Amino acid sequence: MGKRNLAIDIFRGLTVALMVCVNDFWAIHNVPHFLEHFAVMEDGMGLSDIIYPMFLFAMGMSVPLALERRFQKGLSFESTLKHILARTLALLLMGSFIVNSETGIAWNKGVFWLLMVVGFFMVWNNYPEGFRYKRPLRILGIAILAGLAIAFRSPEDGLFRASWWGILGQIGWMYLFSAIAYILCRGRWWPLAILWMVFCLVNISVAPMRDGGELLGGNYLADFSDALHLGNGHSIIMALGGMICTLAGQKLKKRPLAAGFAAALVLALLAALTHKWWIISKGLGTLPWCLYVSAISVALYALLRALERRGLMCWARPLDPAGKATLTVYMMPYFFYSFWIFINPTVPGWMSGWVGVAKCAVFSALCIATAWGIGKLGIKLKI
Repeated sequence: MGKRNLAIDIFRGLTVALMVCVNDFWAIHNVPHFLEHFAVMEDGMGLSDIIYPMFLFAMGMSVPLALERRFQKGLSFESTLKHILARTLALLLMGSFIVNSETGIAWNKGVFWLLMVVGFFMVWNNYPEGFRYKRPLRILGIAILAGLAIAFRSPEDGLFRASWWGILGQIGWMYLFSAIAYILCRGRWWPLAILWMVFCLVNISVAPMRDGGELLGGNYLADFSDALHLGNGHSIIMALGGMICTLAGQKLKKRPLAAGFAAALVLALLAALTHKWWIISKGLGTLPWCLYVSAISVALYALLRALERRGLMCWARPLDPAGKATLTVYMMPYFFYSFWIFINPTVPGWMSGWVGVAKCAVFSALCIATAWGIGKLGIKLKI
């Protein structure tokens, strides 16, 4: 597992690039409906509904590789567990700051976002070995973030709080559960497959059915899942699916593309079957939605893996920063949006439809290019 999996990097980079793009749709008019999030009770999914779960799938694919690299270096179980907890805490903290800022701030949001991003980079930058100012910069970053949390006030004079962990926080909880699950099942894919099926059961037991009822209603499995911050299980289904995909891919040496497409077909058929009783809904996190996104993820990864083995990945080089400096790219919009708020321009009417979508794609490319540029200067988030 020492060699880096380029297909996973490109898969992750593609999802992050698309995530930045669709998250910028708020700044344009008349986005084509199939690119947007579908309504909670609307039976179907748009492009925006598949990107985040695909990122969770990519995170799951990375977990076995990342942890095995640590074990190959001779790092202990205790050291690895501390690493997992530190990464989880960092994601939870970042998620909390972003969520609080997006719920409303009594003072200038642009100032908050700018200081927030600066604080994140000071605390979690990948400083070069022996850099003499690393400790004082981290202390200053902690002071900036603590000051922001203390000074935060919502429009209703509410204080900084963890009402919802946000996307990064949810990724943190999924990473924590996935990493511990992998360590406990290390080298064996079938216990993870059983766990995946358990959460599929949790999902269908609590997700509203087409007739508005629930299969089982409140039950022990659902309560246990809630206590672990896993909700109805849709997010961990994606993350576990990614881990199983990586482990299965290591076992299948022959015809991986055919095997991947076959697995995607099975997932799509299961999705079609469950669709008879549950709608496709990201808002509800239903099982058909999970299975369809899993099918897309498996098929895409199988295709990327086949292209990698044939040396046909040069087209994906622009996505390289997004795949390897993912968190840095994710933070770039908040940096640019802070200046947008300072300027406070109006969105022209012609910035709509496909012209607007093209603008969002260019913005995503700008964020990736900026992350690449500051990475050359030694500025890169690493947790």
